Amino acid sequence: MIAQHINQLIRNNYIEMHALFNIYFYICNNLIKTETMKTEEIKELFTQFESIVCDYNGVECWSARELYPLLGYSQWRNFLPAIEKAKTACQNAGENTTYHFADVRKMVLLGSGSEREVDNILLTRYACYLIAQNGDPRKPEIAFAQNYFAVQTRRAELIEQRLLDYERINARTKLAETEKLLSGVLYERGIDSKGFATIRSKGDKALFRIDTKLLKRKLGVPDSRPLADFLPTISIKAKDFAAEMTSVNVQQNDLYGQTSIENEHVDNNLAVRDMLVSRGIFPEQFPTGEDIKKVEKRLKKDAKKLNDPKKKK
Repeated sequence: MIAQHINQLIRNNYIEMHALFNIYFYICNNLIKTETMKTEEIKELFTQFESIVCDYNGVECWSARELYPLLGYSQWRNFLPAIEKAKTACQNAGENTTYHFADVRKMVLLGSGSEREVDNILLTRYACYLIAQNGDPRKPEIAFAQNYFAVQTRRAELIEQRLLDYERINARTKLAETEKLLSGVLYERGIDSKGFATIRSKGDKALFRIDTKLLKRKLGVPDSRPLADFLPTISIKAKDFAAEMTSVNVQQNDLYGQTSIENEHVDNNLAVRDMLVSRGIFPEQFPTGEDIKKVEKRLKKDAKKLNDPKKKK
């Protein structure tokens, strides 16, 4: 699912244009410095490499049959040794060659106008990178490909991290909304803000097996900041799930008073913890997450750059 989401973002989201501009200018800067290619040639190759990208079971791929002419090979049979070298390098790196070099069939147009089925290989970004690395860098096309696929790999990493950051921010926002709703429900049942803080703290102790203050000290969370601002996504969602259950059960079971509601919240956090532990997940063992405010600030800054026409020039 994450690979499909990344590919969808690359093709359909505004991140696409920003990423493509970055790739294009990075390649231009590297190749123009070596005086191996003119800007027009780089632009043409860039367009051609982008045009042959395809999607295979949610994975971004390049057809070997369409790629080899762009790498300066005149015939398919001359390209095969380069693929074999790349396969060897892939295997030596401990990667699955079958995944990165998928054997398929392709219909090609003959001179007579008829079609014939031929062998083809769908290459992942990593496979293309290995092929380019095993080529002659003195050839302008190979030099371009080495830069192109290196930056393509970095682009995917950046987009994947951006998706993870968004997921964490959304989880934190959802938890804040759930706790606000729960606080209102409890207020109607005689629980003030101090009582709510106590209930939440005891829920944290049930979930993490450690007192909130001690956990904050362990993770290096400032006393004035909420614990959730420094938790990983899964821990934030765990807290949210437990709080949701408490909100529902308090209303369905018509609970009143500090003790009964406190016990309910503790039981719900214990239930969530048991579910996580049964899957080998111990929430107290996760490292500190990046300050959520810094993550939000970084994403807003990136979005501002993308929407600023002066920044795109």
